Parts: sequence; structure tokens; C-alpha cells
Amino acid sequence: MSKKYVIVGGVAGGATAAARLRRLDESAEIILLEKGPNVSFANCGLPYYVGGVIENREDLLVMSPEKFHGLFAIDVRVESEVIHVDTQTKTLTIKTAEKNYEENYDALLLSPGAQPLRPPIPGIDQENIVSLRNVPDADRLFALVQQHKVQGKAVVVGGGFIGVEVAENLRTRGLDVTIVEAAPHILAPFDTDMIGQAEAELRQHGIRLILQDGVKEFQRQADGSVEVLLSDGQSLPADFVVLAIGVRPDTAFLQGSSIELTERGHILVDAFMQTSAPDVYAVGDAVMTIDHQTGSRMALPLAGPANRQGRLAADNIAGLKREYHGVQGSSILKVFSLTAAASGKNERTLQKEGLVYGKDYRFTITYPASHAAYYPDSKKFALKMLFRLSDGRVLGAQAVGQEGVDKRIDVLAAVIRQQGTIEDLMDLELSYAPPFSSAKDPVNMAGYVADNIRQGFTDPMRPEELQALQQQDLVRIDVRPPAMYQQGHLPGFVNIPAAKLRTQLAQLDKTRPIIISCQVGMNGYFMERMLKQHGFNARNLMGGFTYAAPVLGKE
Repeated sequence: MSKKYVIVGGVAGGATAAARLRRLDESAEIILLEKGPNVSFANCGLPYYVGGVIENREDLLVMSPEKFHGLFAIDVRVESEVIHVDTQTKTLTIKTAEKNYEENYDALLLSPGAQPLRPPIPGIDQENIVSLRNVPDADRLFALVQQHKVQGKAVVVGGGFIGVEVAENLRTRGLDVTIVEAAPHILAPFDTDMIGQAEAELRQHGIRLILQDGVKEFQRQADGSVEVLLSDGQSLPADFVVLAIGVRPDTAFLQGSSIELTERGHILVDAFMQTSAPDVYAVGDAVMTIDHQTGSRMALPLAGPANRQGRLAADNIAGLKREYHGVQGSSILKVFSLTAAASGKNERTLQKEGLVYGKDYRFTITYPASHAAYYPDSKKFALKMLFRLSDGRVLGAQAVGQEGVDKRIDVLAAVIRQQGTIEDLMDLELSYAPPFSSAKDPVNMAGYVADNIRQGFTDPMRPEELQALQQQDLVRIDVRPPAMYQQGHLPGFVNIPAAKLRTQLAQLDKTRPIIISCQVGMNGYFMERMLKQHGFNARNLMGGFTYAAPVLGKE
């Protein structure tokens, strides 16, 4: 007897599950219910449609109901909202424009997604205060951009991935754009020491950043524009506002069912993506799954995990019994000419989990070249890699730069996924030719630096640590060439080029600690090793002038 599978919600998780189920079971009846007008669309491409990068709106529509039915014989019903689930009788109540009706199921897959947060801020319900979550949202925002693209002003509330992507695309369209972010910096997956370059890139392209501030009120003006009143008293005029302050699971229709939810409405699932109700599975932005590294509960609204969960849930519905191993948070975005990418844990997350810098974990800061430096057009990028001191396990990585960022973070993401260590990074054999990389790839180099720290060959000093030691009797030596030193150096540092430092050891005082700084930390490490073996108490300044100047200033 054939089975009847009902899927609630399309896009990444639901559409993927539907197609997989058909490939596994040709005889099943499969119904896909989507409350919006589009069953499968490229929601990650929406900001780029608004910005004109994606010119054809139809390119956003990955799969139409007709095409889905033709390829997979799936009964796709758009504009069909599930308003109640009865897991005892295995029935759904479905609302359409014409009627309400019931549908039964043998197995149910929930992929309802999430809705943009719209907190109860006074004035938030104005028509020109919009979010960007689906194609109709993109149509509304596109129309606002067309209306105001000549000397128009836009305020983006929220400096996460969507907020930054929308801001860039609005600015590309010629609008005056301001981002308002309540946190100390934009892009929460990144640590403060890594995101300054991206913030500078936004400012250089004319986007105003207001950090550590929130919206108090939206005031409608006589001409239909909005006055955005901030908590600190600032007032921002805007022709329209884009809300990008996060999402919440779209699971109100599950209230009163036997499907267990968290306090915030996320659907609880086990390792097989099954809910607390028999024959009911859930995937995507609405589920609470697990952190791959710690096993603790975690929700992560990203397209990649949703797709994997959809395929895996379909396998389990079909009886294959495949286990989901959780999420780790790999992400990437474009910020004008820069790429910013991250995977795994950042420092804030580790500290929230109780880990202590210097005791439980350390990190490396390197500035490698995107490919061999002698080959034309090589560009340096910033790479941060966090690792556990006890066993060298790689915990997280972040990178920002113009080239070479994506593939290095992807390699590190794979190592993190496999619970790899810094020794694994050193042992990786990666493809090399001068136009593409270096013989010692930046990922290998991060492993080498981490191993040097773990073996005690070096103990890099963080800029904040040096800042706290300003009153102590330290010798501060900048080992860069004189021309670089004269262009700007850290306060209190004297210039002794690395090539001459060996010849001046007799003039140095072995009773005083020596702090070495170079441009990015590499030559400083070489000099630290030399000085230590000559009996000096020397430490290298982490990341050199490049990393320390934003904290310590420069002269």
C-alpha cells in the first residue's frame, strides 16, 4: 500500500525533502503545502535582486509548482496555509483563499521556516518599514528603491548578514544608507578584532555605521517619510527603513499540538530530525537542533543546514535511518570588495561556554597572501584560527580579505567538522601552483603558528595585554625597515630593523622584558626566537603593527 507524505513549507528544507522522497519512493503520494506564492526561491539572492546584480526576477524562482509536478509528480499547493496539526488523528487543517479543508498523512515533514522579528517599537507598522524574507518582500523593497533611488535615504536596522548585504545593495543603487546596530560591532559570528576591516570597507563606500544603539521610535512624517529616533537621542531621516534584526520560528500553528516546542517556538527534534510526535519530522530555520562541537541545543537559520536536514529527514521517513550530527555555523558574505567568512566558535561563544583564553584556548592571527607573493596580484588577508590547548583541536576560524578567504575557511570548516587538530592542519596536502596558493598554504601556516604556541616556542602578546602594561619598564622594539617605521609605528616602540638586531644584542638589557613588533607578526617571531636563545626575556606582539594599531594607536 502506497504511503502519503505531506510536507509543510517549501524553499530549502521542504523542497529538498520532497524531491528526495520521490527519488526514494516512486509510489508514494507526496503533497507539498506552501503558504506563500513561491514553492522554491533563492532567498539568499534577494538582496542582490534589490541591488540590480540579479537583473531578472524570474532567476530567483528556482522551481515553479508546475515544474516540480512535472519532474517529481508532487502535488504542490501554494497559497495554502496550515493552521492546525492533529497528531492523534494524523490530520492537518489547511486554509486557502476559498476554503478551509483537512488532509491526512502517514508521515509529516514540517519546514515552516522563520519570520522576521518586528518588535513592538512605536510606529513600526508603517508601509515603508519593511523586511526581506521572501519574493513579495523583495518586490516591495525593489519598488521603494525605484521610487527613492535619486537622493533617497534608507536606514537598515540590524548589522547581521542580511542587514549588511541589503545596505551594500542599497548603496550600490545610489541611496544614502545608515546601518543601526545595537551590538558593539556588526556581523556577530566574527570577533571584534576581525571585523574592523569590514566596517571600514562599509564606511569607505559611504555607509554610515551607528553601533551600540537601538531604535526607540519610528515617527511618520507629513510627506510619508520616517524619522528614526534612536535610544541615545539621535534622529535619522529615512524615506524607508529595512528591518534586519533577526528571525523567529514560524510555528504558531503548532500551539496546542503534541509537538514539543521551546519557549521561543523552535521545534525540538532528535538526531533523526523526528519531533516528539510519531511520524512527524521537522527541518530548517524553525528547528532546534544541536551544536556539532558541544552537543548542546542550538538553532541556526542557514540555507546549508536546512538543505542537509531536508535530505536526511526524507531518508529517515523512507526508513534509511540516518543521523544528523548538528550544526557548526559556517557562513560567508560579500562586503563590497571584501569577503568575510567564519566557521565554528568565536571567542565570545567560547567564553560563554566557560573557556578561558590562555588556559583553555588560544588563537593565531596571520596575514597570508592569497597566492604566491611573487606571482602578480597576490593580496593579503586576515586569518584567525582558534584552538584548544589541551589537545590542539581546532575550534573556529574567521577570515577577511579580498581574495583567498572562501577556500581557506572551507578547508578549516571541514577540519572542524572532523574534530581535527592543529597537527591535521600542518599535515594537510593542499593543491598548489603559484597562481592559486603557496607551497605552505595559509591553512598549513595557521597550524604551524598554533603548534609553536602549544609547544612553548612562542607566547604572542595580545595588544590588550601590552596596553595594560604601559607603565612597566619594557623595551619595545619595532623590527621593520626604517621606511615602514617612519610611515607609522606603535607608541613607545624604537626602530631596530631585524637585519641589524643581531649585531646590537650587547646593547640590550637582559633584565628588562623585550616586546618585538613587526608588520604582521612573522619577523617578530623570528627575532623573538633569536633573543630567547641568547638569554633575553622576549615576546612577540601578536599580528604586529597591523593587528595592534587599531588597539594601541600609532605615531
